[in-house]
Amino acid sequence: MSFFKRVFGWMSAESHAAMDKLEDPIKMTDQGIRELKTDLDKSLQGLAQVKAIAIRSRKEYEQHKQAAVDWERKAVLLLQKANSGQIDVAEADRLATEALSKKEQAAAAAQTHEKMVVQNEAQVNKMEQNIQRLKSQISQWENEAKTLKARAKVSEASSKINKQLASIDSSSTVAMLERMKNKVEETEALAESYGDIADTNVTIDDEINKAIGPGSGTSSLALDQLKEKMRLGAGGASAGSEAASGGASAPQGESELDKLKNQLNNNQ
Repeated sequence: MSFFKRVFGWMSAESHAAMDKLEDPIKMTDQGIRELKTDLDKSLQGLAQVKAIAIRSRKEYEQHKQAAVDWERKAVLLLQKANSGQIDVAEADRLATEALSKKEQAAAAAQTHEKMVVQNEAQVNKMEQNIQRLKSQISQWENEAKTLKARAKVSEASSKINKQLASIDSSSTVAMLERMKNKVEETEALAESYGDIADTNVTIDDEINKAIGPGSGTSSLALDQLKEKMRLGAGGASAGSEAASGGASAPQGESELDKLKNQLNNNQ
């Protein structure tokens, strides 16, 4: 049994070691998940900021683009008015030139903001992909953490069972059962011997009374003899002579048993 106890002890130690090995990955995984969630929060904040910049850049791009169109339209109107004689041609040319200059500035600004819009939107798309990947990684790590925790619980339960098994001394239990069995057998043998002794204590008187049955014991026989004597005394001398002759006729070697049998036959 000591061998099995050593085996169970080794299994228990291995289970504890496995639990210790599992606890570190669980803690590391939980810590990693917390860090990833922190990074996710920061990434979401950064994404919101980049999206705001992209939205503002697109609005400015649209404004400058529309301004370029408006300045070009104004230059055309000035030239049309000059052709119709509504304003001086030289003045119209000067104002139209200024309008076209404004149009070029707006177009250049629109082109610059357009590049910014493209860059910002590309950055937004990239950040959204990274955030999605980060969410997937967090979900994966959370599932792994659940698996590790489940394994830790199983290992803990196995460790408790192994510890209980290792603490069980089956040899002492078997010895106790053997002692109990021997005690029961001794008690049964003692009871049987008492029964035998009780049977040997029966006297010859008990055997005779048992064979005769109830109502046929010594008292009944004495009563019958007394009645017989009273009957003989009431019968007179003739009865006495008959008794004497009967006694003379009895053989000399008659035993007490034969006498008793003859007396019983006469009573009947």
